[in-house]
Amino acid sequence: MFRIFLLLVIAGSLLIAACQATAPTKTQGEKVEVSDGSYTDVSVTELQSMLKNKDFTFVNVHIPYAGDIPQTDLSIPYDEIDENLNQLPADKNTKIMLYCRSDRMSKIASETLVGLGYTNVYNLEGGMVAWEQAGLKLDYK
Repeated sequence: MFRIFLLLVIAGSLLIAACQATAPTKTQGEKVEVSDGSYTDVSVTELQSMLKNKDFTFVNVHIPYAGDIPQTDLSIPYDEIDENLNQLPADKNTKIMLYCRSDRMSKIASETLVGLGYTNVYNLEGGMVAWEQAGLKLDYK
């Protein structure tokens, strides 16, 4: 009887752990309202969590080049984002995360994408500066 109980406890624990490991990451963030909609600012901690189960296109919009946060997919200059939509997912509901050095350029690019009809835009608050202040490393080409 004790063995059956022990097996049930172990099986239940494994099931709970498996569900937690595959559960989608919930992003809190802070909504930023702009003239044509909104985008979401996320913290370094939230981005780290999102990167564990990456389900977004990760874009560095900083110019000039100053490094990349690991797992970056694309580099598109912030002031040319509207000229490079062919590099972004065609579905405007796809999640896109933008960042730059401080978050000034990525906020401009986020607002541009929202104005172009993108509905799932995220911005790393504080950019690469905040990433490095958290003790995290950048990649360099």
